[in-house]
Amino acid sequence: MHASFVFVLVKYRCSFSLYFLHSIVLCVGGSIVLRRISRRRELRLKMGIRFVLMVNKQGQTRLAQYYEYLTLEERRTLEGEIVRKCLARNEQQCSFVEHRTYKIVYRRYASLFFLVGVDNDENELAILEFIHLLVETMDRHFGNVCELDIMFHLEKAHFMLEEMVMNGCIVETSKANILAPIQLMDKSS
Repeated sequence: MHASFVFVLVKYRCSFSLYFLHSIVLCVGGSIVLRRISRRRELRLKMGIRFVLMVNKQGQTRLAQYYEYLTLEERRTLEGEIVRKCLARNEQQCSFVEHRTYKIVYRRYASLFFLVGVDNDENELAILEFIHLLVETMDRHFGNVCELDIMFHLEKAHFMLEEMVMNGCIVETSKANILAPIQLMDKSS
């Protein structure tokens, strides 16, 4: 039997916001056939962004958001290695570093380094544009964003990031749409 095309239905979502395929719909010769995937054949949808870090010049992490599960020890080790590697580079070197299975794209704004860990096949320039959009969005809300804004308003910084990125994929790029829920929360309090 030859299937002319395949549709994939996402049936449910489990912890850590990972989607699993539950069933496949095949169109075979004009009739629709539903096939369930066994548990051992479950597949994860691919995510582009693995983590976002904001670090000061001394290497202290001010914000960390992970889109894949890592233990606290693994996170601490990974952050230390990446921060040492990125802070040791000078301004004439490019903003892309390969580390383990990640590609790290980073950019410095004032006293903060914005580091984004992505898959190796992700577009580096698009991630640089994402970092710039994140900084512009924070600038619009906080005035001229600095390390103290992140420290004293950590929940708002996380909220902005969560509005922009879901499950490792960029879902919103409009500054007005990103800031609208935060402005509503500010008005109500």
